[in-house]
Amino acid sequence: MELLFALVIGALTASGVYLLLRARTFPVVMGLTLLSYGVNLFLFATGRLATGQQPVIGTSASYSDPLPQALVLTAIVIGFAMTAFLVVLALRNLADNENDHVDGQHENTSPTSEEQEQEVTSK
Repeated sequence: MELLFALVIGALTASGVYLLLRARTFPVVMGLTLLSYGVNLFLFATGRLATGQQPVIGTSASYSDPLPQALVLTAIVIGFAMTAFLVVLALRNLADNENDHVDGQHENTSPTSEEQEQEVTSK
């Protein structure tokens, strides 16, 4: 089960990083979301996952650490706020630039005549 959990964390992190490197806003938002899910699972796994254990020290012989649970809860709230901010930012970029490319440039733009002249003069 630990191997499966580690593979899931690795797959979420790898796919999140891959989507972050895309040139469109929606994949970037999805990449950040998947990356935050991977980090949340990693934080949750650091608390010695066990079923039926109490998260309070001294109530039983073995316990689960409550700190990763609190960190994950906080990370979920922060991740939701960050996702909402990124969606609003992406919508503003779409309204201002009329495309959803992350650097504000069109994909298939050919250089203008001024840019071509600058290249020729610089050489």
